[in-house]
Amino acid sequence: MVTLGFIRHGTTEWNLAGRMQGQMDTPLAEVGRVQAELLAKRLAGEAWDGIIASDLLRAKETALTISRLTGAPLLGLDARLRERAFGELEGTTLQERIERWGEGWRDLDLGKESDEKLLARWASFLVDVDREHRGKRILLVSHGGYIAPVLAQFIGRKIEEHLSNMSLTITQRTPDGWQCRLLNCTVHLAELEQRA
Repeated sequence: MVTLGFIRHGTTEWNLAGRMQGQMDTPLAEVGRVQAELLAKRLAGEAWDGIIASDLLRAKETALTISRLTGAPLLGLDARLRERAFGELEGTTLQERIERWGEGWRDLDLGKESDEKLLARWASFLVDVDREHRGKRILLVSHGGYIAPVLAQFIGRKIEEHLSNMSLTITQRTPDGWQCRLLNCTVHLAELEQRA
């Protein structure tokens, strides 16, 4: 049975500023680098066979830190794990979206990638993971707007909670289908809150 650990990348300056990133390539903020180190400390005591990350810089930086500190090899970067494309919304803050398109901006067609297209990317990726890593425990470093619909498909319900930066979610394929063993866990970030 394959086990997949979904990690949302660490915090970026754009996260802090409330800017929609989508597929724009933004680096981690300093706090994001610290978050990655804290998760790596937690994962160092667990057996993971490797890491595959989105090819966007914030996910790649997160994965490289985890790999360096845990010894789990970075198996590759894959564009199919990229964040959902948000079209014209990318780079904007909530205030800017309201000013440009009004309160109903969520209902407009502004070039946002559909769930169908996103899940087709995931389905293609999953076929390869099943073939190349059957029976392994693989960490996937990706993005909140990507992980949420994938998990919803796995567990058969919408993910209501906001997936936090550097959260860990673990799913496992069983004879009965996919089981979610851990959802949106951030206990490893408690040290950051104590410092604040």
